[in-house]
Amino acid sequence: MLEADGFFVRFLPTLDGRTVAEHFAEALEFEGRAIEIREYAPMLVPGILQTPTYAREVLSSGYPPKSDEARDKLLVTRLERARILDNFDSPKVWVLLDEGVLRRSIGGPAVMCEQLRHIVALGESRRIRVHVLPFSVGTHSLLEGFVSLMRFEDLPPIAYAEGLKSGRVLELPSVVQQCQDIYDHALGDALSHRKSLDLIRAVTEDYEHEAQRAQHP
Repeated sequence: MLEADGFFVRFLPTLDGRTVAEHFAEALEFEGRAIEIREYAPMLVPGILQTPTYAREVLSSGYPPKSDEARDKLLVTRLERARILDNFDSPKVWVLLDEGVLRRSIGGPAVMCEQLRHIVALGESRRIRVHVLPFSVGTHSLLEGFVSLMRFEDLPPIAYAEGLKSGRVLELPSVVQQCQDIYDHALGDALSHRKSLDLIRAVTEDYEHEAQRAQHP
């Protein structure tokens, strides 16, 4: 699905020892085994949906700054994670996006056009379900931050919650159920899958016009 222009070939040796933020390492192992993933993203496109150019911009923006080599080792892992979407049947993926994810221009309008078109293509192909929480909703039950809910064939469900330089896998059944209830509550405030795709297309058009203006001032 993603064109990485030989990126995997250049960095293939790093895949055996996948490079990720320390707090995400445990969640990464769960992600690879999940049969269903439901995520809420308040600020950025979730990692498994990121295009190479969008992901590179995100990973280049951290502090303290990373060398190009260190950034690219993180990038190759992120792009490898996206390959779980190559299998149409599993995992099932539901993504709940705050509207700010669409409006925050990461890398400029051209990068955002590519990224949003990728999300629309995944949604149109029925590979993922996308729901957007519009600004008009105001407050909602997931304002506190990113959460990922995962289900498995042979393990109890888990939740993963993430904040600044921190992340935690939650396994206590009562806590996981509470996270699921909170997610469902917020989902009730979101746009439908079809209306969400319409909004993403409209925002993409805005970025396209912005890119054209930049090319022809």
